[in-house]
Amino acid sequence: MGRHGEHARGRGGPEATVRGSRPGPRLLAVLALLALAACVLVPLVAAGLRSVLWVPAGIAGLALAAVGVWWALAHTGPLRVLGAALSVVAPAAVLALFAAYGMLWPAMVSVGLWAVAVTSARRALAPGDAARGRAVAEAPRAPWVVMNPRSGGGKVDRFGLVEKARAAGCRVVLLDGGQDVVALARQAVAEGADLLAVAGGDGTQALVAEVAADHGLPFVVIPAGTRNHFALDLGLDREDPAAALEALTDGVELLVDLGYAADRVFVNNASFGTYAVVVTDPAYRDSKARTTLRTLPGLLTGEGAPRLRARADETRVDGLQALLVSNNPYGRAADAARPGRRERLDTGLLGVVCVRVGNTAQAARLVRGPGSGGLLRLNAAEVVVESGTDTLPVGIDGEHVVLPSPVVCRIAPGALRIRVPRRRPGTSRTGGVTADWPRVARLALGRHVPGRGPDGRA
Repeated sequence: MGRHGEHARGRGGPEATVRGSRPGPRLLAVLALLALAACVLVPLVAAGLRSVLWVPAGIAGLALAAVGVWWALAHTGPLRVLGAALSVVAPAAVLALFAAYGMLWPAMVSVGLWAVAVTSARRALAPGDAARGRAVAEAPRAPWVVMNPRSGGGKVDRFGLVEKARAAGCRVVLLDGGQDVVALARQAVAEGADLLAVAGGDGTQALVAEVAADHGLPFVVIPAGTRNHFALDLGLDREDPAAALEALTDGVELLVDLGYAADRVFVNNASFGTYAVVVTDPAYRDSKARTTLRTLPGLLTGEGAPRLRARADETRVDGLQALLVSNNPYGRAADAARPGRRERLDTGLLGVVCVRVGNTAQAARLVRGPGSGGLLRLNAAEVVVESGTDTLPVGIDGEHVVLPSPVVCRIAPGALRIRVPRRRPGTSRTGGVTADWPRVARLALGRHVPGRGPDGRA
């Protein structure tokens, strides 16, 4: 077993934290199964077997709402207005129908119990609470940090990060928009820096992280950007960026993976197709919703709509409108801007989410989830993306680039030494854990349940 495997086995992933006070996994598993049974029994007790007939009505309402959303996004003019109305009227009509026949309260209670069941199941299967990062023996002698004063609406100034970093012994470099971040980081290494850090967005984090990985240096993430997806999955406190500086004196070290799209590194994801094209519009930064609504119809149904082909290891898919390749799989993925969370950052696998919705019928089938044919999720060590063009627009950690086609995405397992505070508030979470009911049942019965990553491997 290589360095990555040994590290993952001994520490259990970057989501580990100090011991907390959450209920025991077995108790949570029992609660999940009880809530699951109750969500079925409540409508049966309230309405008998005829309650089963109301399930298709609810599914039909969701399907019509999905059609409405598709029309609103993929078309303009009257059809867009009709779609927006349908997306609201269809579920409202179902609720009114349920209320008229006395099924609304059983349905609402059943949905609430289902939410309790899923939440309890995910918490039961969440990684343990024992700190599993390797303890840091000594503080760095010459830490270097680059800060972007414009990131996150001015978080650097608002949280006094410059002063706090200097007080912690860091050499601070402020970006003014014209510097080459990679060159600055390499110069810092040449001058003796033994730790690199970034206070800025995920795009800047990725650039400096690659330099740290190339030189085997520890890297510290200071969440001073707008979204800070990477910091979120590391369990860092995004509301208090200065807390990340505790990693210098009371930290643990994790080995995490890095993703690559061609020669561009990403810490979160690389998006292709619809979203990647939308972010190229200069108006996107100032008006995201309006720009998206204006450009989506042409991208989804127009002659210039992107059609991607991809190969994820041995699986081939084509006719895709959007593709998201992530550094480790997301637990749930809704879109490129809010793709959910990753349970682990050290599985050595890319997450792949493929979207293929070309008409109304396919939009309606999306309510079936991954089994609909319009949404495909895979894990792979390598993903090759291409289209009928010589180049492909790609959104890499939210930054737009254009790369030669085909684009080969790969992952470098355990490439980055991340230093994080010993105590992190975001580590006791279940954002990337799915409700695996057979595992929940085994756990409730007191049987051993081995820990697994998102790829399903022990």
